[in-house]
Amino acid sequence: MDDPFRFADELGPLKLVHIWRPALGLKAVVAVDNLACGPAIGGVRMAPDVSAEEAFRLARAMTLKNAAAGLPHGGGKSVIVGDPKMPAGDKERLIRGFAAAIADLVDYIPGPDMGTDELAMGWVKDETGRALGLPRELGGIPLDEIGATGFGLAAAIEVAAERLEMPLAGARVAVQGFGSVGKHAARFLAQQGAVLVAASDSGGTLADEDGLDVAALIALKAAGRRLADHRRGQKLGGDAIIDIPCDIWIPAARPDVVHAGNVARLRTRLVAQGANIPCTEQAEAALAARGVLVLPDFIANAGGVICAAVEHRGGTEAAALAMIDEKIRGNTRAVLDRVAVDAVLPRAAAIDLARSRIERAMRTRRWEH
Repeated sequence: MDDPFRFADELGPLKLVHIWRPALGLKAVVAVDNLACGPAIGGVRMAPDVSAEEAFRLARAMTLKNAAAGLPHGGGKSVIVGDPKMPAGDKERLIRGFAAAIADLVDYIPGPDMGTDELAMGWVKDETGRALGLPRELGGIPLDEIGATGFGLAAAIEVAAERLEMPLAGARVAVQGFGSVGKHAARFLAQQGAVLVAASDSGGTLADEDGLDVAALIALKAAGRRLADHRRGQKLGGDAIIDIPCDIWIPAARPDVVHAGNVARLRTRLVAQGANIPCTEQAEAALAARGVLVLPDFIANAGGVICAAVEHRGGTEAAALAMIDEKIRGNTRAVLDRVAVDAVLPRAAAIDLARSRIERAMRTRRWEH
């Protein structure tokens, strides 16, 4: 049942706005979770099966992510029901219609997410006067182009690998969702000698225990093709990515892809969450019981929103990358220190870090949080 309020608590959500424009075929939900630290930042996601519950859960992840990163922003998220691969003209009309509908939600600043990109944020900015992750031509730092989230994810993995005494050189990596986050994480890890042994996209899983050519796969995706079109490697079903033995497993697609029903199949030492809420609580607990380290999403994948916050203040690409590296490494160390001292799950340590910052900010506010 799509009931986002079953997750509500003293932090939020502050607003849930349902948008329905039949003439445009527009059905969308905006969740503004918490504004104690500042105006909400959060991406606009487009997929055929998104829901209000997903919007709120992702908005909460953004609240925690922004607070953990020490950004002066709260969390929000938008979801638009639709096929992101629809004809370009239809997509522009739908997103512009969505942007017009949120023009008065001035405490929410949209950014790109799954199914949207820098161009889409240009349309939103044109309609509303506010958006992040803009094209360079509009003064933006194109976070998908530079791989901001993947860059930060690789930094978090490096910190975790040191704690596990696992050299990155030769480490086997599997990426579930070889898109804007997964491909860049693979690229940055490959630069440190890691070996990509499997990757998946909407067309299936490509695997090769001797290692896949990351640059070739990125070029293949840039040409609009699927991983299965690569001439090398074993072609498997999409769900097979969870069965590939590896040292580092990166979920970088949809929520809840690892759950009680399949977590036993995952054979890895480290799960680095490139997607938001990719594992259920039960799955994370099961992995911890087996000694698998799980890096929580809002700690490890905060590179994109940190980049967006730097852009919002007129910063440079170099400044954004430096801040991503500093913030994510520091927060990953802080979480892992707490795990070692108090014997808690990484997510519990991360939530405590973020909530303490949010609650301190809430004490400065009179009305809206």
